[in-house]
Parts: sequence; structure tokens; C-alpha cells
Amino acid sequence: MSQSDDPNAPLPRMEKDAAVKWAEDYTAYMARLTDVELIPSTAKVNFEACVGQNDEVAEDGRYSLFYYVRSPAPVTEHTSVVRTLRRELAQQGYEVTGYREFQDAYASAVFRARNKKNSYRVTAETVGSGRTNPQRLSFSVRTPCMLPPGAKQQQF
Repeated sequence: MSQSDDPNAPLPRMEKDAAVKWAEDYTAYMARLTDVELIPSTAKVNFEACVGQNDEVAEDGRYSLFYYVRSPAPVTEHTSVVRTLRRELAQQGYEVTGYREFQDAYASAVFRARNKKNSYRVTAETVGSGRTNPQRLSFSVRTPCMLPPGAKQQQF
């Protein structure tokens, strides 16, 4: 539930609306860094429960946000995108946790990274089969477990 080994460590606090705004801004930032467009109508916001090491779920309002939006960038640009993100975000405190350059529909482009300071995770990857769905580039972010301001953090 928290980012440390202590299940009762204080969680970062942020209103859900502010978390969505950050996610929108950060995926737009990743798109600008890589010089690609986004398709706003594809944006999806998913708030998820925080599940602890022993499958416990708190009832204090804590959440994790998973947000993604797609880009129409052709697959010929996907390798360039993940290369740029790997280079730029590593310089900004992100640890690369997954990386692959685009090869084909079965070995598509993937970039995953985690911010070492706050545990925010970002991803850019090829999505779609190419046969029935066009292959697009998806930018996504996931927050660590967060608590709304004013909520009393449940202890375990």
C-alpha cells in the first residue's frame, strides 16, 4: 500500500482531480519530448484500490491512478520515441525498468520507467495487433498509492 516496507508509512496526498491533471500533463509532456501527437478521445482514467502485501485493502480512500492515452504515430516512429524517452527521462531521475525497440507486431516497442524519488511509473508502448486494430503508441502513467488530503490514514 505504501512505497516503503512500513505499511503505515505516510502516503503522499493528492486530490483525484489533481492526479488526473498531472497524468494528462505528463503524458502530453512525453508526447512533446518525442514530437508526436496524442488522440485525446482515447484517454482513459482508471482509479484502482491499493492492495497491500497480504492482499489487504484499506477503507480510507487511498487510490492509485492508471491513465493512458494513444498516439497515431506510425510504427516506423516507435523506436525513435522509446529511444528519446529512455535518454531524456533517465536524466530526470527515472530508472528504466523495461525497454525494447520496435521489431514487429510480436516484438513491439516498450519503454517503462519509475521515478526514483516518488515511485511514479511511466510507459510508452506499441498497442494493437496490426491485423484487426491499427498499431498505435500508448503513453501511460501510474501513481503510487495516494491518499486524498484530509483523509485519516488507516493503520495496519
